[in-house]
Amino acid sequence: MTPSRDISRLIEIMAALRTPVTGCPWDLEQSFETIAPFTLEEAYEVADAIAKNDMLDLREELGDLLLQVVYHAQMASEDDHFDFGDVVEGVTKKMIRRHPHVFGDEHGEKAEHVKGIWERIKAEEKAEKLAERQALGLTDERKKFLDDVPTAFPALQEADKLQRRASKVGFDWNDPRLVLDKIREETHELDEELSKDGPDKDRIEDELGDTLFALANLARHLDIDPEEALRRTNRKFRRRFAAIETQAAETGTTLESMSLEQMEAAWQSAKTIKNSK
Repeated sequence: MTPSRDISRLIEIMAALRTPVTGCPWDLEQSFETIAPFTLEEAYEVADAIAKNDMLDLREELGDLLLQVVYHAQMASEDDHFDFGDVVEGVTKKMIRRHPHVFGDEHGEKAEHVKGIWERIKAEEKAEKLAERQALGLTDERKKFLDDVPTAFPALQEADKLQRRASKVGFDWNDPRLVLDKIREETHELDEELSKDGPDKDRIEDELGDTLFALANLARHLDIDPEEALRRTNRKFRRRFAAIETQAAETGTTLESMSLEQMEAAWQSAKTIKNSK
């Protein structure tokens, strides 16, 4: 089987890998549940390639992510749920419907009106989806208000989404300084747990989680993406720690043999380097 720029070849390859007896033993053992972690991993690798502005890597990672979509669609088709064509049809229908200002009667709408259009159409789609599920006998228990926020999000992103959702019905602080007070309260409770004789790890985890949740809330109030803020600090940490490693090499030593004081001195020196922040 030869490579091709045609998506149909990728679908054929995936089908061949999943064909009983002649297919790949590993691929045949997989399920939606076992493949889902790989799907998340590939999405993160796409984001990483974008952050590095590495277009060659991005091209490869997008292919890997596309493979995940084809993989899930193949497994679904084997059980007669849907196939790749249904996935494509569904998303193209959604994009056309959600952009009447481009493809429909509301052509020429200004940017500030587009969000309102999206919200209206998404509400219509939600009602239609519920009706479709009911017609198929897939009636769910009554959804709770926060059920629209996926639990598969990274925890920090999930916290941000939960808080944004709750804010829509007025469950929110009206001043970021009040959130800052909440952070101080949570860190105080964390300190109390750490100060106890025989600290309870479960309680410490609870208090640490509360602190992180409050920090995500503050980021939202400051209109800052908490994931991006943490990634920025991660990149800064990488640069500064690399400076410690460089100093170790320049002085003929190793990270393992450096004292904490030497590492701290190199760290402080790295902080003064232009663009280190």
